[in-house]
Amino acid sequence: MPSAVPPSPEAPLTPLDKAVPADAGAVPLEAVAALGWNVLREDVPLPVAVIRRERLSHNSAWMRRFLADCGADIAPHGKTTMSPWLFDLQIADGAWAMTVGTPHQLQVARAFGHKRLVLANQLVGRSAIDQVMCDLRDHPDFEFYCLVDSLPNVAALAAAARRHGLTRPLTVLVELGYPGGRTGCRTVDEALAVARAVHGSAGALALAGVEGFEGLLRGESNAATLSLVEDFLDRLVALAERCDAEELFAADPVLLSAGGSSHFDVVAHKLRAARLGRPTRVLLRSGCYITHDSGLYVRAQEGMRERDPALADRDGGLLPALEVWAYVQSRPEAGKAIAGLGKRDVSHDDPPVPLAWFRPDGSMDRPQPIADGTHATRLNDQHCHLTVPASSPLQVGDLVAFGVSHPCLTFDKWRALYLVDEAYDIVGAIRTYF
Repeated sequence: MPSAVPPSPEAPLTPLDKAVPADAGAVPLEAVAALGWNVLREDVPLPVAVIRRERLSHNSAWMRRFLADCGADIAPHGKTTMSPWLFDLQIADGAWAMTVGTPHQLQVARAFGHKRLVLANQLVGRSAIDQVMCDLRDHPDFEFYCLVDSLPNVAALAAAARRHGLTRPLTVLVELGYPGGRTGCRTVDEALAVARAVHGSAGALALAGVEGFEGLLRGESNAATLSLVEDFLDRLVALAERCDAEELFAADPVLLSAGGSSHFDVVAHKLRAARLGRPTRVLLRSGCYITHDSGLYVRAQEGMRERDPALADRDGGLLPALEVWAYVQSRPEAGKAIAGLGKRDVSHDDPPVPLAWFRPDGSMDRPQPIADGTHATRLNDQHCHLTVPASSPLQVGDLVAFGVSHPCLTFDKWRALYLVDEAYDIVGAIRTYF
């Protein structure tokens, strides 16, 4: 089976990409800034997805300071953006590794030169297992970690490692879950049995640490959710301490990892408190911090503000950097407007959030905040239904900026996004590989 291909230049923008002018021809990504395009001047067709460069830099720096203060590392989840350019930014800002969730995401990261990767999932299936084993065998500089949560998976991976003639063990983390959750052993005792099987694989596998995902735990309030998260992390620490007591870990430092973007502060605090007889590395896997959002993670930041106001508000907190701009297509009723974006353009876990508007006739020098009482009520494939005050100035042809909720499911709708400055000059472009 072929191993990872070397990095290759990213494809230029063409009019086959959304938001690229019809007469643009083929534009190399590095040449986009020189074209002088501006969103507010209508130089590109809408809808258009943009990342505000200054806010992106702010969020990256904010997380770097947080990690330094709490003594943790991060392997950001690449599934959020699937953008090699953003992967490189995160590594340059000190990320220890990149996280991926599927064999395809692994291939993308490898193709763009990433040598330390965490598959935050179980490695299953002949094709995926062969892909990893060949890469480990043929590339000594490739460092790979995956999760295990069952004895059959441990046995399958150990057999594959021997079949492919690996001269070093496949490094794995035992995953702890919870009843009703996603993957992961449901009890500490079950996870300990899996850890023992890894240790007993005669060198085919090596236990690098323990892992869990707290991001789907939900209570009836922020306080109730926090209690569920803390209890789960306490169980994860207990698993690590029991593995340590039985000397099941293969090397130092032991990885202690959990992964959501909603409670990374709690994760860092709890996992740093683990008492093992050997060094540890607390590894966060948050992905959405890099662009933040205007919905789901705003609510998460409000929860952080309840438990640690100084942290949530430090340096202004995380800022929403991802926006999708669209035209007002129709104003068919006094209290209704239709914008030209829909489920093909933005996530719809929650409706998009109207943030600002701009009339491109020369009467405005900058976007203005959207009027109170303006909100998105539902999405069709290409249309967004807006409830607006009867007195709203919005008219057909106006531009509206929308914030998104859950950036993962907006990035995956764009093969290319623009980087913009605070004047909405387009200063670059990035590609995604979903």
